[in-house]
Amino acid sequence: MNYRHIYHAGNFADVIKHIVLMRVLDYLKQKDKAFFVLDTHAGIGIYDLDADQARRTAEADDGIARVMAHADTAPEAVRAYVDLVRGFNRGDEWRTYPGSPAITHSLIRDQDRMVVNELHPDDVVTLEHHMGRDDRVRVEHMDAYQVIKALLPPPERRGMVLVDPPFEVTDEFARMTKALIDAHKRWATGVYAFWYPIKDPRVIARWHNDLADTGIPKIMAVDFMIRPASDVTRLNGSGLVLVNAPWTLESELNTILPWLVSTLTKGAGSFTITHLTGE
Repeated sequence: MNYRHIYHAGNFADVIKHIVLMRVLDYLKQKDKAFFVLDTHAGIGIYDLDADQARRTAEADDGIARVMAHADTAPEAVRAYVDLVRGFNRGDEWRTYPGSPAITHSLIRDQDRMVVNELHPDDVVTLEHHMGRDDRVRVEHMDAYQVIKALLPPPERRGMVLVDPPFEVTDEFARMTKALIDAHKRWATGVYAFWYPIKDPRVIARWHNDLADTGIPKIMAVDFMIRPASDVTRLNGSGLVLVNAPWTLESELNTILPWLVSTLTKGAGSFTITHLTGE
């Protein structure tokens, strides 16, 4: 419970995660029927990039700042993300970065519904303030994996669960695997997105094998490396495991990710898209 996302807001991992989030939500909006979104590790929702904590790491300088600086050459999906971020700021200057709750809130329709969950006692108060009064939005203060059990399945058949842990515990990968198995039994039609850091790719490979062994269909892993993993004590990249990803997403990512490799890593990075299980 010591983790505070303000130190990392707008970094390269946020850029990729939030673009994917937007693509999934846009896909869900193609049908008129209502959908449901659960954000299990919501943070505070909106971040001040001029805050002392954000400037202490300055991770946004190598994330959203680079994307903003080169937005005129970006693929359409990236430009939509840039436009959304700009909407939280005034003019050409920007200091505010929307986290996943604010992004989702900006994109859902009148008939849709979202639950944002945060365990940190101070951050959940800030989250409630940032979400405001909206009948479509509910804020919870629970353990992330308990909220999955409590709220799935929702009445809606369609929707998304975003799981973005702080990785403060050593068994986080095992906890995510168990959460996915339990959640998929409850709500097999939902789209699931599990975020993870990449330090040692061998650890990630073992986890991917564990996920493949679950027998859950339609599991896809998207790994984005900002550098070769020559030092496995460093954050060398981040990934997303997606279940029931929209059929359009992979082709979109094959346009988006090469541009992000060039922009965020100056060509020193790489990406892979792996189907861990089939249909």
